[in-house]
Amino acid sequence: MRNCSPGPAVNVVRIRYATAADVPPMRSLAQNIPTAAHWSVAQYDSLFSPDAPQRIALIAESDSTPTAFAGFLIARLLPCTCEIENLVVAPQSRRRRIASSLIRAVLGHAQAANCAEVLLEVRESNTAARRLYEKIGFRSKSRRSAYYDNPIEDAVLYRFPLQSCDKID
Repeated sequence: MRNCSPGPAVNVVRIRYATAADVPPMRSLAQNIPTAAHWSVAQYDSLFSPDAPQRIALIAESDSTPTAFAGFLIARLLPCTCEIENLVVAPQSRRRRIASSLIRAVLGHAQAANCAEVLLEVRESNTAARRLYEKIGFRSKSRRSAYYDNPIEDAVLYRFPLQSCDKID
């Protein structure tokens, strides 16, 4: 009889809504990632203020990082459009489907909110992120010349079409 091992440990990812208590660790994680959108303290703190724009803030937690977030995603909901504003995955959690789990979760939220599309922008040099977005189904739409600084670099804009939007005038 052959002895079968269970194989590598399964990395379980839980996606949940962020709360105001999550803001300090979100800020801390983003500050340590050079390619992350470096929001100000005020921008993070305003996520949960009553007059803030409508946003979806999601946290990814993983069995492999029980004491820290595996990653987070912040997206803004506009009429008919959802824009992914910030996506950060901890270095030790990369290549474990954290980013794709967060993106798929926000695609579901955008679909439920009757958005026609999901948009995002990314540094031209961030080839790993660009490959991931394209694998999920995002398509390059345009570019913004010299959009980023430190270093100066173009932003590539991506679009993921969802459904027709029923605009309410």
